[in-house]
Amino acid sequence: MSTSTQEHLSNADLAVIEGAGEKPMNPGEPAVAANRPLFPEDVANDFRSKWDRIQTGFVDEPRTAVQQADELVGQAIKRLADSFANERNRLESQWDRGDQVNTEDLRVALQTYRSFFHRLLAI
Repeated sequence: MSTSTQEHLSNADLAVIEGAGEKPMNPGEPAVAANRPLFPEDVANDFRSKWDRIQTGFVDEPRTAVQQADELVGQAIKRLADSFANERNRLESQWDRGDQVNTEDLRVALQTYRSFFHRLLAI
């Protein structure tokens, strides 16, 4: 953005960086949920089901169960990493438009990044 047309975030918007929590940036505006589930419900249920089968199998085949648990945790981590990478790419595309971005777009992007960041820290 050129200096003459560059819009700046307000001090209130920038204060979010100081860790103000999941509060709305403007009064009367809903907070962005940082505590939404890390996986869609169907995916989480599938992981739980696999875990239950692994745990049940421990009695007969403890080594196999531990190997399967390791694989399942690896799958969950990969799925989580892919999900966060996709979300980050989507966020970046919302604000990285050069001169076509305005302060409101940046404010919304910062709110979404804040929620995203708090989700990462909650892991």
